[in-house]
Formats: sequence, structure tokens, C-alpha cells
Amino acid sequence: TREVEVAVSRDCATALQPGRVLVASRNFANDATFEIKKCDLHRLEEGPPVTTVLTREDGLKYYRMMQTVRRMELKADQLYKQKIIRGFCHLCDGQEACCVGLEAGINPTDHLITAYRAHGFTFTRGLSVREILAELTGRKGGCAKGKGGSMHMYAKNFYGGNGIVGAQVPLGAGIALACKYNGKDEVCLTLYGDGAANQGQIFEAYNMAALWKLPCIFICENNRYGMGTSVERAAASTDYYKRGDFIPGLRVDGMDILCVREATKFAAAYCRSGKGPILMELQTYRYHGHSMSDPGVSYRTREEIQEVRSKSDPIMLLKDRMVNSNLASVEELKEIDVEVRKEIEDAAQFATADPEPPLEELGYHIYSSDPPFEVRGANQWIKFKSVS
Repeated sequence: TREVEVAVSRDCATALQPGRVLVASRNFANDATFEIKKCDLHRLEEGPPVTTVLTREDGLKYYRMMQTVRRMELKADQLYKQKIIRGFCHLCDGQEACCVGLEAGINPTDHLITAYRAHGFTFTRGLSVREILAELTGRKGGCAKGKGGSMHMYAKNFYGGNGIVGAQVPLGAGIALACKYNGKDEVCLTLYGDGAANQGQIFEAYNMAALWKLPCIFICENNRYGMGTSVERAAASTDYYKRGDFIPGLRVDGMDILCVREATKFAAAYCRSGKGPILMELQTYRYHGHSMSDPGVSYRTREEIQEVRSKSDPIMLLKDRMVNSNLASVEELKEIDVEVRKEIEDAAQFATADPEPPLEELGYHIYSSDPPFEVRGANQWIKFKSVS
């Protein structure tokens, strides 16, 4: 009767909201099979599969995550230019298929450590945009309580964010040693850039990992430029996946989330089987400069950046695949875009309104579980209390 009429008219109104019409009336496929680019191999008989199945549920999840990372980085750019974010700030827009694809290929109990282009990984490892943006603005609600900033963010099984070029690689080997020592069926993803790939400490870490058969996936995110230096000018050999010499390697299309996911699953299974470490080179691209102080067009042309955007953009590639295979509609993906933009705006509001940590907390959190003690300040008369 009257209640039924009201319910029916309300349902009709919902269905007729802009963007919901086609989504409500279409039957989407539950999954689709895609061909993916074959990986180049080093010391491996066979590599990851060249076809993969993408479910509608996973596709929508990956799309939302990549779009969130993209929008978060663009918001960070805006806040930096407004001088609300200060100091170092390295953005990863263009490289979203790396952080989202790697996470899709491992378990939450696995471990990950990276360099300073870390915002995307911080999000995919489980922290909210709110906590990340508030950390960038140095506020109490940040994931490191406003004390770490852009390069020093942490989450469960995520060890940063490391500001020293290449220094995270031996640490990653150490985390893999802990996995093996504790007898857990876990792996550590240890990431570094093409700029760090020529450092001696990386080869020392390779050697120890190979000797001790550590479950470590060494991952070179090759975005073609180490700061402002192209890989061709910096490295006598740009086959980074072969750099492990005695360690097997894969070269992967880092702009295709499905390629990254399948290669990561393959590499993780290799490590879990007890065979030791493996190398992955992800061929990717950053749209921004090295950091916010680098306009990014003095060592490459605007046309080069635009060409990558128009032909290889990771979000565009996934969107086209999903729409063409009836896994989603353009309208549905646009709805996700609107929701993501709102989430980012709300997070930015929080990150600018939240208070900064008080000066008394400067000495806090030096140790994780120690009784309180005093820390000397800039001179001997200034004392700060340290609380775990």
C-alpha cells in the first residue's frame, strides 16, 4: 500500500540518479582473461604466465586503489605549492601499478621496505589517506605522529620510507633473514630505484642473500631517471634484472598492474620454495620530477612525458581492459573517481586542521617499550621526557 508505493518510488529515484542507470541495468561479467607481456628472464627456465584472469571485484579494487594513490599525490603537490607541506617530497604518480600490483601478489603478513618515494606503498600496506596526508603536513594525526614526514612513514610489516639512497636494501635482506630464522613462510620485498642500483651495498646484500638463501625479492623500480640522470648515462648495463649475476631475475612491464601482480606471485612462490632470493626489474615512469624541487623537464621533454601518459598510463590501461571486457562501465568508474576525490578532499581538510605535535613530545617514542627517561635538548639545561 502506501509504504510499498513510497519504497518503490524511492528505489526508482535511486536507480535514476545520474551514473546509476546503466550500472543497475547491465549484467557485468564476473571475470575476464587477458594476455599480458612476457617477462624477460635471467637464469630461469620459465617465468610468470602470459595470460591471467581478472575478476570484476579485483578490477574495481585495483582501479580504486590506483586512483586513490594518483589523487593523493596530486593533492600533495598542491599542498606543497601552498607551503603547507615542507621539506623533501617525492611523488609516485605514474608508478601506481607498481605499489598496487606488488601488494596484490603478496600476503598482508609479508614484508616490504622501500626508499623515499613511499606514499603509494604506505597506502597499499593499509594506512589511510588521512594518516598519510597528516604526516606530510607534520600533524599529530599522521602515521608517525607528524615526526617522520614524507620519507619516514611506517605501517605493520612496512619498514618505510628510508631517506638514504640504497640503505634500505641491506635492511631488507635483514628482514628476510628474520623471516627465515623465525621459520615463517614469509618473504620480504626490498625496493630501490635505478639511481641506487649501482651502489656497492646492494651487491653485498645480493651476495649474503644468495649465500644464506634468504626469501628476499629485490625489486628495482626503473623509472628511467635517477634524479635528473637517465639510466643510459648512469649505468654501463641497464639490464637491472641481470645485475644479481648468480641470482635469477625478471624484467616486468611496471605500467601494467596485471603483469606486476603475476610476476610478484611468481617471485614470491620462488622465494617461499626455499630457492633463495630473486630479482625483479619493474619498467615504469614517474610523471613528476624527482622531487618537488625538480620541475622534471630539464632532462626530458614534455612530449616524452605526454607520450607515456597517452600510451602507457597504468590507470587508463586497466580502465580500458575492464570496460572493453564488460567488467565495468565507464559510468561506474566515474562514480569511483568522484568518491575518491571526496575522500582525498576530506583527508586534506583533516591534514590542514589537525594540530601539530607539542614541543614536549619531541623526545617521545625513541624506544618502543622502555620506562620514561630524560633526553638532553639543544643545550644541557633543556630536558625532554621520553615516553615509549
